[in-house]
Amino acid sequence: MSLRTWSIGQALAVAAAAAVFAPACNPVVHRFDRTTVAASLSKGNEAALVIGEFPLMKVTDGDTIRVAGLDASMRLLGLDTEETFKRKSEYMEFDKGWERYLAEAQAKTSSPVKIPTPLGEEAKHFAEAFFKDVRTVRLERDHPKEIRDFYNRYLAYVFVEKDGKTYNYNVECVRAGMSPYFSKYGYSRRFHKDFVAAQEEARAAKRGIWDPTKQHYTDYDRRLEWWNRRGDFIQAFEIEAADHNNWIVLTHWDAIDRLQGKVGREVVVLGAIGDIRETAGPTKVLLSRRRTGSLPLIFFDKDVLARSGALEAKGEFVRAHGVITKYYNKYKKQDELQIVVTLPGQIQREIKPPAPAPEDTVPKDMSEATQPEEQVPADTLNTDAADASDANADARVIEAAEREGRNDSPAPPGAAH
Repeated sequence: MSLRTWSIGQALAVAAAAAVFAPACNPVVHRFDRTTVAASLSKGNEAALVIGEFPLMKVTDGDTIRVAGLDASMRLLGLDTEETFKRKSEYMEFDKGWERYLAEAQAKTSSPVKIPTPLGEEAKHFAEAFFKDVRTVRLERDHPKEIRDFYNRYLAYVFVEKDGKTYNYNVECVRAGMSPYFSKYGYSRRFHKDFVAAQEEARAAKRGIWDPTKQHYTDYDRRLEWWNRRGDFIQAFEIEAADHNNWIVLTHWDAIDRLQGKVGREVVVLGAIGDIRETAGPTKVLLSRRRTGSLPLIFFDKDVLARSGALEAKGEFVRAHGVITKYYNKYKKQDELQIVVTLPGQIQREIKPPAPAPEDTVPKDMSEATQPEEQVPADTLNTDAADASDANADARVIEAAEREGRNDSPAPPGAAH
């Protein structure tokens, strides 16, 4: 069936057929929570990469599965498949015609569209076929202590055993052309070359999103350019941070604990601007850590704020340097951390992509923190981990960090990215 002739009736039939999918398993479920997280982290870098093996319960779409035993949902690393149709209103909009449907959606936003498509349905069917008869999956991290994202979802690669071989679903999904290599929140540390090769293979073979005859988003070159610029920015910070113990990725699970230990000293932090709040006094530029937790950059001088570029950088990753200080939050009745910005040069922004062609639109903010989905990263930000040198942090620190991660972030969307 050609996706060009996809109709509302066919879409409903596909949705009904998909509803019968469910892996045949009746496993013993072992709950994975902050206690098991602490135990795995204490074993060192290599062991801490493995989250564990879990019974597969459901395939939701091309980049979302559910397993039994986790205390939160997952975001599959390196993936961003197109959306599936979930509401009758979406089918009705699509039934107006593909070109009109896509154009009307794009007219509503300056960001890349995030709408249901036939390719999103195809990605879901690919996942269902890939996981058919799979009873358990092995989940692994990209970094020993990069645990959760902005929405508190576990960041994971999914491995399965099929025909005597081990497959990384995340890479295979890209190889099949069901998703681009999603580097919006940073490149894969473990499988970057695999993702790049898989994407090149899919593109050369015109599979999935690279097939011009299929109905899918049409601006992947622009998206990849933007994501890779962000990936470069994050990677450059991480390389420099390896030689400086006062350089801190804000979304690392132990970032707050590390900042607490450096009160009164200069630090350099990497984070995404999630919100900007005007007050009767200073302006607060919030670097997002969790959905309900941020590190405020405090601007008392409006001119410094304007010249720093922070106002135009909402949703972007920035480097911010300054002295970490404490202040007493009278509303929360507790001490909180902040950085006071007195010079524009204390903020360094991502390198912006070139201006779009007139007929194309490049997002001003591709964060899913400002979009309904993921990131702030709002995507949705990656909940990263601490430096490898901190891998053997004591149980007290691990427990505190995990408790914070659990309490200050509700369930989402994505995700990852």
